[in-house]
Amino acid sequence: MFSRSSSSQGTAAVSKKRGRRGPLATASLILVGLLTTGGAYALFSSTASADESSTAAASQQSIDEGQKLFASNCATCHGMSADGSADGPSLIGVGAASVDFQVGTGRMPMAVNGPQAQQKPTQFSESQIADMAAYIASLAPGPAIPDEKYLKADGDTTNGAELFRINCAMCHNVAGAGGALTEGKFAPALKGVESKHIYEAMATGPQNMPVFNDLNLSPQDKADIITYLKYLEKNPSPGGFELGSLGPVSEGLFIWIFGLGAIVAITVWLTARSN
Repeated sequence: MFSRSSSSQGTAAVSKKRGRRGPLATASLILVGLLTTGGAYALFSSTASADESSTAAASQQSIDEGQKLFASNCATCHGMSADGSADGPSLIGVGAASVDFQVGTGRMPMAVNGPQAQQKPTQFSESQIADMAAYIASLAPGPAIPDEKYLKADGDTTNGAELFRINCAMCHNVAGAGGALTEGKFAPALKGVESKHIYEAMATGPQNMPVFNDLNLSPQDKADIITYLKYLEKNPSPGGFELGSLGPVSEGLFIWIFGLGAIVAITVWLTARSN
């Protein structure tokens, strides 16, 4: 009896000794956990800092390049500091969208001074335009280049048509065919214009166009207008030959010339036949 009890107590003592974790083991586990967590955090922080630094460096490099391009091509009219002169307005606060529209459509730099800048082939690459836009945007806040999600022409066509008729058709024609304004100015046709440039024109108000900020037309409203214009491009006139989509002027002129001309020709033919 005595020996069996002693054996049981010895076995229990050995089991307890084997299951017990020493204080050094616990401290080691804590140290390993801290080192692993700290190392991962340091690696993540250094990677994020490197990315931010490279992005900032690239952005500053773009601004510097844009400043050089501006000084070489634009400062004659707009001033070395883009604060304007007698020959050109200040560009402080116009934003990147204005530069992207004016330079991207070839309107700037202007070939000659006139009532309105004419669209022509652009003189700069996309990267150069982006650099100049970055430089002007760095001078003061202004409209930014629109997000791609508003340029996909997948908005509400019906809402876009209504908004276009209310806000744009009096100058650009209900079909976007353009129209004449006063003092040698005109509203250009919108067929074939890039979605980005249509959006930027609404946001910045180039030439005689008013500015439609986000309080007048929300970004989604602008996207709906773009959708409507692209719908007109893809769908021909259901009435047949559209005569330039200039409305009753061209249609009335067509009827006057060809309709009345046909009546006169028939009259002459009948008269000659009777004689």
